[in-house]
Amino acid sequence: MLKKILSISGRPGLYKLVSYGKNMLLVESLVDGKRFPVHSRERVMSLGDISMFTTADDIPLSQVFENVGKKYENKPLDAKAYATPDQLHDFMAGVLENWDEERIHNSDIKKVIAWYNVLIGAGITDFAAKEEEAQDEEPTEEKKD
Repeated sequence: MLKKILSISGRPGLYKLVSYGKNMLLVESLVDGKRFPVHSRERVMSLGDISMFTTADDIPLSQVFENVGKKYENKPLDAKAYATPDQLHDFMAGVLENWDEERIHNSDIKKVIAWYNVLIGAGITDFAAKEEEAQDEEPTEEKKD
């Protein structure tokens, strides 16, 4: 699900990929539904490609969102409740075991909270990577008898 949700550098919020062309993408804001083109020179990152650092293996952002959703029952978070570094660290420790405190910065945790709220506000509560997305990437052949 998160493969088609994009973060665009320099633009607030998250965007859904609608279509793509030769040198641009057509995206739709998850906040207000407005559509606009994003040119190839802009830095665009899919949420499906982001992972969080832990002391063991890196964890996909989708798993972090799943953990947040389970803990907070897929309800929006009060971002103002996580204003201090201690509150942010407590939040992160509650949703991600063995998170790497040296490589995950407070701004990263704030972004996770903000993105989670945008996704919940847009009605997206299923963060798990689905098998059908993997099938979209690999074409299958059908046998006819």
